[in-house]
Amino acid sequence: MVRRTKEEALATRDSLLDAAERVFARRGVSSTTLDEVAIEAGVTRGAVYWHFGGKDELFRAMCERAVLPLEQMLEQTALGRHRDPLGALAAVSVTALRNIARTPRTRAVLDILFHRCESGAEGSEIEARAVQMERSKEQCTESVERLLQQAVSAGQLPSDTDVALAAFAVNAYFSGVVQQWVSQPSAYDLEAVAPALVGIMIAGLSAAAPRRALRASAAARRRAPVPRAGAGKPRTRGLRRAAAPAAGSRSRRAGSTRA
Repeated sequence: MVRRTKEEALATRDSLLDAAERVFARRGVSSTTLDEVAIEAGVTRGAVYWHFGGKDELFRAMCERAVLPLEQMLEQTALGRHRDPLGALAAVSVTALRNIARTPRTRAVLDILFHRCESGAEGSEIEARAVQMERSKEQCTESVERLLQQAVSAGQLPSDTDVALAAFAVNAYFSGVVQQWVSQPSAYDLEAVAPALVGIMIAGLSAAAPRRALRASAAARRRAPVPRAGAGKPRTRGLRRAAAPAAGSRSRRAGSTRA
């Protein structure tokens, strides 16, 4: 009996998450109410609050159910030791892109994250989205950084590679590809072209990995004092003023001599 009750509770929770996906996709996150989610799921509003503290918690749970498996896959890859770390990064990236292309739920939730969280939303709704996006970005970037550090140790990248900056760039590239494709999925077959898209990223890293010296020189430029306007220019104004009386004095001396 207890097991059946637990299974029923999990089934209700999944039903609520499914309903949230549909309503958020139709109406946007800020316009959706918990009453609408409850009606969509065929349960009472009380059942929503039994499983989730509010819309923010429901939103985060919906995102985690769809995106967390991809993050965990990347994390598990990063925790392993690889003879070919860049190859491991490429393989897990291709798998992630293909999973996104094949899984309607993941694609739907990403579309909500990118396009149905209205900029006019206020308060906790903006915070919920920001927290979710930041948590996901940090976890993915940390995993990529581990793999890139292995690539440095394996001699696939230069010893002075700025792995933190490189990981940030990889994450930005991957996020941009996903966002663009979710916006226009008919533009190309993501599943088919995933290896080529990932190949571009890996080739760029191999050919021109960012170096630590680049960041250090940029920081030095930021710390350098900004010269004041006119600094370094010759001071001619005072000289001209000083020269004017001297010219007048010569004229008066010349006149007195002629007299």
